[in-house]
Amino acid sequence: MTVEQKLKTLFQLQTMLSKIDEIKTLRGELPLEVQDLEDEIEGLSTRIEKIKAEVDELKSAIAGKRVEIETAKASVEKYKSQQDNVRNNREYDFLTKEIEFQTLEIELCEKRIKEFTAEREEKEAEVDEKRTYS
Repeated sequence: MTVEQKLKTLFQLQTMLSKIDEIKTLRGELPLEVQDLEDEIEGLSTRIEKIKAEVDELKSAIAGKRVEIETAKASVEKYKSQQDNVRNNREYDFLTKEIEFQTLEIELCEKRIKEFTAEREEKEAEVDEKRTYS
């Protein structure tokens, strides 16, 4: 290679390196920003799945409370029918207290169902919000 060819090759190499540096400068922090956004999307997806699991748990809790209400209603009916056949005041008082307890249990279950329903709706809204965000 002649000196002239070496200089031309060196000049081309320098020009290429300058263009590479210019591209790197233009690119900037883009790969890091892309990685951050991908991590954020992954985090949102994980959060959505967790919230969905919580919603499913709330649905099963509501179903459980409804079963408890039906059981308590059946107990109240049973105790009321037993009240007609009591032999003494003590049995009557016991059955009255049991009826009152089961009625309170029904009210408590209904309250819990309302709480669980409100929480479920809140979480479903949060899932919808996160889906539109991602």
